[in-house]
Amino acid sequence: MKQMPDVYQPLVTPPADRDEPALWFAFHRGEVLIAQSEAEARLPYCLDLSELGLSSVRSLYLGTYGGKHCYVSELEHANELPHGHELHGLRALFGMVDETLAVLAGRAFQIMEWDRNHQYCSRCGTPTEARGTERARACPKCRYTVYPPISPAIMILVKRGRELLLARKKEWVNGRFSALAGFVEPGETLEDTVRRETREEVGVEIENLRYFGSQPWPFPHSLMIAFTADYAGGDVRPDGVEIEEARWFDVEQLPRLPPGISISRRMIEAVSARLARGETI
Repeated sequence: MKQMPDVYQPLVTPPADRDEPALWFAFHRGEVLIAQSEAEARLPYCLDLSELGLSSVRSLYLGTYGGKHCYVSELEHANELPHGHELHGLRALFGMVDETLAVLAGRAFQIMEWDRNHQYCSRCGTPTEARGTERARACPKCRYTVYPPISPAIMILVKRGRELLLARKKEWVNGRFSALAGFVEPGETLEDTVRRETREEVGVEIENLRYFGSQPWPFPHSLMIAFTADYAGGDVRPDGVEIEEARWFDVEQLPRLPPGISISRRMIEAVSARLARGETI
């Protein structure tokens, strides 16, 4: 998944007197509205969704993308969509629209869900109010303030010579394997989490931890931080709870991997390519 380019400028306060069309990320039950034709698939681009005969429960300003104002909106219903428009899941957007717009759609969905879930103070039950200068909702009674949540999670690809340690979960498509992953617990460093998850899920020890990259993952609001590491010892023993199967794969005999939008896929392919060329990682 691409990094969000400089063409996107995140903003909170909408323009006071907008008289030009805007890009709309319009969601209904987790799916986003796409205008489709034989030539292309695109986001609605209009002054307001009412032009399409649609009504919204809430709309939030996101900023500008390529100089165009952007909004996210939760549709009141989707009983009658405008002609040429369909609802699609976030994952389906990749390959359908420009990848940077698909990434921005994930960001928009997270902001909308956060706003919807924090209309009332979790401490005292008072209706919250949006802060005009930052992405936050505050309680006017007890002053408790909430921000969009981010749940950091690590991903670790362990290598042993030309082999990569990959694992699969019970609920995955048959034959699919991926790198190990897990959420960061309170009080942990990322390095602590990597070592704990590797030990808990497959029973091995690691060394020479190296940062690979990161990826926002809106399912529901994660930030994936990916690492590679060298095998240091221990027998591979899947925990039987989260991990159904784990084993070593030669870099030229890899199994079915996660979809291309995942940083896991990108990391596995990058590392296996370098190892296949005989490079040291």
